[in-house]
Amino acid sequence: MPDAVIVEAVRTPVGRGKPNGALAHVHPVELLAHTLRALVERSGVDPALVDDVIGGTVDQVGEQAANITRYAALSAGFPESVPATTVDRQCGSSQQAVHFAAQGVLAGAYDLVVACGVESMSRVPMGSNVLPGTDPFGPGIAARYPEGLVPQGIAAELIAAKWSIGRERMDEFAAASHHKAAAAWQQGLFDAETAPLDGVSRDEGVRPGTSTEVLAGLRPAYHDPVYAERFPQIEWNITAGNASQINDGASAVLIASAETAARLGLRPLARLHSFAVTGSDPLLMLTGVVPATEKVLRRASLTLDDIDLFEVNEAFAGVVLAWQQETGADLAKVNVHGGAIALGHPLGASGTRLTTTLVHAMRERGARYALQTMCEAGGLANAMILEAV
Repeated sequence: MPDAVIVEAVRTPVGRGKPNGALAHVHPVELLAHTLRALVERSGVDPALVDDVIGGTVDQVGEQAANITRYAALSAGFPESVPATTVDRQCGSSQQAVHFAAQGVLAGAYDLVVACGVESMSRVPMGSNVLPGTDPFGPGIAARYPEGLVPQGIAAELIAAKWSIGRERMDEFAAASHHKAAAAWQQGLFDAETAPLDGVSRDEGVRPGTSTEVLAGLRPAYHDPVYAERFPQIEWNITAGNASQINDGASAVLIASAETAARLGLRPLARLHSFAVTGSDPLLMLTGVVPATEKVLRRASLTLDDIDLFEVNEAFAGVVLAWQQETGADLAKVNVHGGAIALGHPLGASGTRLTTTLVHAMRERGARYALQTMCEAGGLANAMILEAV
């Protein structure tokens, strides 16, 4: 079985997902096309050699409809003969694209493949793919969960309550995310992974001066009297400050077989070692990162102590803190350059954004093994382990 290796990884800076955001003027097809162009330019590969382009996008509607990855590849100048497809595993869509791409290499179906993702939340707001007045779940789900499922913010509140994670602890984690991201930018640690676009060269949401005192002044983001009556254990501690942002961005990684990388003179950044995906309680929704971590470690025949770096998507501070409580991971190894609370969470782009940041951090810190995991709507999670080469 051939090895699958990452030979290049790049992302846009992340803009605020608002009408006045730094990247709001950029069509999402062009956001993704920009990373694809940067990927082949930096690697020096002929795009005609790419066997497939697998992209992740969550809200596949409007300007992100009709297999956006195909049109991004064409806009980037890839030959018409290069195919492309778009997948949706919610927030983990582009991490799933990495899994599919690497698994294709391991199976011998691909020699060279791109995994990528994009989301323009300023132009295609979150939830746009659910039409007003429609039910995306159906009667079977209503029968199985008669009390009703809940939005992600309520799920995050339930997680904070179940794991006894208070407001101060979440705000401390959030402030640390901003401080780590600001330090990484100041030290030039993001320079190798970002491709500036239209004069935007830095992540727009990083706030170096934020503090727990500032965050403590924010109001609860999801308080609802109906849910308060249904779930009296909720303390309403989730705010805009300790949750991920709404953003625009794109990211991409180039994956090859080790033999192809050697033949083309490409320098591997990391080997894609092991993969796992799992389902979990769709009411809590965001706890799948715990069993996914356990599952991928078993598949890799590794322990938590073997892992030098972790990327755990910061959908909400409480999700990462609950994961840490359950796994016992050392928080000093987690999201060492900041996470989605500071850098942003452009849904479909986040999986490969985490991978891009992780492979560059591995090289900068001399890490041997790294683990990436993401919670996803519906009670899902992806996890994978990378190994230095």
